[in-house]
This record gives sequence, C-alpha cells and structure tokens, in this order.
Amino acid sequence: MGLLRAIVLGIVQGVTEFLPISSTAHLRIVPELLGWPDAGAAYTAMIQLGTVAAVIVFFWGDLVRLARAWVFGLLQGQPTGTAEARLAWFVLVGTVPIGVLGLALKHNIETSLRSLYVIAAAMVGLALLLLLAERIASHRRTLAEMTWTDGVVIGFCQAVALIPGSSRSGTTLTGALGLGFRRVDAARYSFLLSVPATTAAGLFEMRHLVRSGEPFTGADVVVGTVVAFLSGILAIAWLLRYLRTRSTLVFIVYRVLLGGLLFALLLSGRLSPLAGVENVSRPAHPDQPSLNKQVSD
Repeated sequence: MGLLRAIVLGIVQGVTEFLPISSTAHLRIVPELLGWPDAGAAYTAMIQLGTVAAVIVFFWGDLVRLARAWVFGLLQGQPTGTAEARLAWFVLVGTVPIGVLGLALKHNIETSLRSLYVIAAAMVGLALLLLLAERIASHRRTLAEMTWTDGVVIGFCQAVALIPGSSRSGTTLTGALGLGFRRVDAARYSFLLSVPATTAAGLFEMRHLVRSGEPFTGADVVVGTVVAFLSGILAIAWLLRYLRTRSTLVFIVYRVLLGGLLFALLLSGRLSPLAGVENVSRPAHPDQPSLNKQVSD
C-alpha cells in the first residue's frame, strides 16, 4: 500500500468519521480520485479502531461513569435508577439494530453497496433528511431526558449508516435532532453510540483482513490507525465546539455539492461506479466467484 497512502486514508478516516459527511464515502472517493484501488471494507473497519480509541480517550470520564452506573444499577436491583445508568442502557439498545443488520447485509455492504452511485445518492439523500431535521427540531431536549423510544429510534437511524455515504454520525444526528435534542447533546450521544458498533466491526473484520491476502502490511494498518486516532481527537473537539453555536447547514451543503459532483463525474464516464472494488473484494480462492459475478447474481 505505501505509508503515504496509509497516512492519507488515516486522516480521511479520522476527520470524516465524526463529521456528518461519511467516512466510508470519502475512503471510497479519495482513492478513486487519486488513482488508487479501493482500500476495501476490511481495511476501513480496521483503521476505524483508531477513531474508536479517539472517542474512548476523549470521553473517558463519561464512559467510566456510565459503566459504573450500569454495574451498580444491576447490583442494586435498579438497572435504570439513575440518568447515567439509563444512558448506558440506551447506548446498548441503540447498538442492536446496526449489529443485526450489519451481519445480515455484510456481503452487500462489502460489494455492490460500495458503488459510487449508491454513495452519491446517500450523500444527497441524507443531506435532505438532515435539513428537514434541522427545520423541525426544537433543540431543547438534553440526554437526561432521553427515553427508551429515543434510544431505539436513534439506534435504527445509526443502522441506516450501513449504506455507504450515509454517515453514521450524520444519521444519528439526524435522528436525535428530529427528536428535539440539542445539537451538542445529539453529537455527544452519537459519539458514545459509536464505541460498541465500530469496535465490534473492527474486531470482526480483523480476521478477514489477515486471511484475505490484500496488499497491506502491518505498518500500513498501524500507521493508518494511529493517524486516524490523532485526527479523530481533533475532529471531535472541533465538532463539539462548532455545534454549540452553529447549525449543521455547512455539512448539508457540502454533502449536496459532493453528491452532485459524483453524479456528474459518473455520468460523464470520468469515474467508474465499482472501479477498484473488484481488485480488493475479489476472493483469493479460484473456486469462489468474482465480484462481477456476485453483483450480477
């Protein structure tokens, strides 16, 4: 792969994982524009562990308090007795939809759904939904007022991010804003909700990366992960500060412009919808079907 490519992909992952503009989309688009093959879902999930580490470090105090409240609540027979214990349960409940659907749709996520047409449509579609959420949002509710229904709804919104280009932070922000939460509270819950889902994805894909025979070295993975961690820390701090006083309009405009540009490049033939994905996703065993065969089936 090369360390330069690993650094670039690490920066892209760290910055775009937490902004509502889709890290998966940019990890798919940037290599295509630079003439590199697609990094693949397995490598993407691996360097996501760097951004998971960024969330854990940044929110370490919050995570410890939630874990302690959750354990003490169970031991005392009052599992939802405090606001922090309830929030811990909401994070767990909100993780179930993306876990179940992620396993069910794993093949499609790693192949046909990585088409740039899908990504472009998701970029524009989520932008419109986020705009609608901003328009109807009351921006009054805090995480202390969260309910089980909120946890389930935002959990299913997070699952929508399995479609490349949607953005996990974008879908959860959209759901939380639509339910009336303040922007900074919506972002904080989105960050906390990311920990179990992205950790599980990275660990699950680790064995596939090792066995796949893809052209990555241990140094590629380590460098990409470390760079994603450092850039992720900066992105979290910036976004929380930004959303205290501003709306998500800049991200909405960016998504629409990038989605429109992608459609233009695809329709003009300057970009190929699945170029690069074939090389990464094609199975190593000669008896297994290629990506083209899988997609056509």
